[in-house]
Amino acid sequence: MSDFLIVGGGINGLLLARKLAAADADVVLLDQGRCGKEASWAGGGIISPLYPWRYQSAVTALASWAQEFYPQLVAELVEETGIDPELRRSGLLMLAAEDAAAARRWAVRNRYKMETIDAAAIYQAEPQLARGFESGLWMPDVANVRNPRLNQALVASLSSRPNVTIREQCQVIGFSSHGNRVSGIKVILNNERGELEADIVVVCAGAWSNKVLQFLGLSVEIEPVKGQMLLFKFEQQPIKSILLNQGRYLIPRIDGHLLAGSTLEHCGFDKTATETAKQSLLQSAYKLLPMLKQHEIVGQWAGLRPGAPQGIPYIGKLDNFENLYVNAGHYRNGLVLAPASARLLADCLLGNEPIIDPAPYLPANRH
Repeated sequence: MSDFLIVGGGINGLLLARKLAAADADVVLLDQGRCGKEASWAGGGIISPLYPWRYQSAVTALASWAQEFYPQLVAELVEETGIDPELRRSGLLMLAAEDAAAARRWAVRNRYKMETIDAAAIYQAEPQLARGFESGLWMPDVANVRNPRLNQALVASLSSRPNVTIREQCQVIGFSSHGNRVSGIKVILNNERGELEADIVVVCAGAWSNKVLQFLGLSVEIEPVKGQMLLFKFEQQPIKSILLNQGRYLIPRIDGHLLAGSTLEHCGFDKTATETAKQSLLQSAYKLLPMLKQHEIVGQWAGLRPGAPQGIPYIGKLDNFENLYVNAGHYRNGLVLAPASARLLADCLLGNEPIIDPAPYLPANRH
C-alpha cells in the first residue's frame, strides 16, 4: 500500500507527485495513456492567463504564485534531468483589446507590468505584423515554456525517485470503499484486472475527472473543451513575442517553431483535428502575420481542456470520503496554475501552512 495514489499523469498530477515524493511519501501515479500526453502536451505553454483581468481573484492568486515559481522549477528540473523546458520571457503583445481600460485598472491593482503602446511602437517591435493595428497592451514579463519538454523533465525526475511508481496505460474501472474511506482503485493494467491501494487518493484526471468520480457517485462540474492548434517552422523566427488578438494567438519557440491557436469547441471527448478548425485558425493567423500564407503547416492537433465554472479549479477534499481529494478543472490555464495548485494541495495533504487561502477551490464551497 502506498501513501498516495494519484489518478492522472498530466502537469498537475506530475507536480503533485513530485512535491509529495520530496516529503518522503510513497507515491503511485497512474495514467490511462502516457503521462503528460493529453492537455498538458497539447497546449501552447503560455505562463499567463490570456486575459487575466477577466478572471476572478482565485485564478489570479494561483497564477501570481506560479509565475514567480516557474524559474525555480525549471532550474531544478534542468539540474535533475538535463532536460531544458525552455522557459523564455518573450512578453505578450495584445492587439486591439476591447476592454483595455479594464485591463489597465486590473494591472494597477495587482502591480502587474502592462503598458499601452501605439502603432509606431508596435511595428518597431514586430515589423512583420499585419498593418492596421493602432494600439496594443504590452506585458513584458509574460513567459512561455515548451510544455512537452516540461512534461518530459517531470517524468524523468519522478522516474529517478525510488519512492515513486508510475503506471501508464492503466485504466480506472471502479473503486473499493468502506464507510467514508476509499480503500482501493480497481484498474485494468496490461490487460489484467487488479486493485491498487493507498492511504489517500487524489484525482488529477483533467477533463476525465468527472468520469472517474462518477464511479463513486460523485460529481464535479468539469467538462471537456476541445482546443485545436497549428504549427509552422521557420529558419529564422518571424516574431519576437507572443501575439494575441480576439482570443487567438501566435507563440514563437526558440527552435523556430511557431504555434497558432486555439479553438474552443464543446463536442464531448472527440479529439479529432478538423479541416474547419484548420481554416479558422489559418484565417486568424493570417490576420496577424500575413507572411504565413507563404508557409506550409507542419502540424495540427487537438486536446481536451478540463472546463470548470469561471475557470476556477477544484482543489481539496471531496464530500463523503475523508481520504479522497481532487485537483482538476483548470480550463485554459493548466500550465499556468499547475505549480501553485499542486503546491496548495500538497500543503493540505502534508499538514503545511498553505501558500494561499484554499477556501475558494474546495469542492464543498463550489455548490
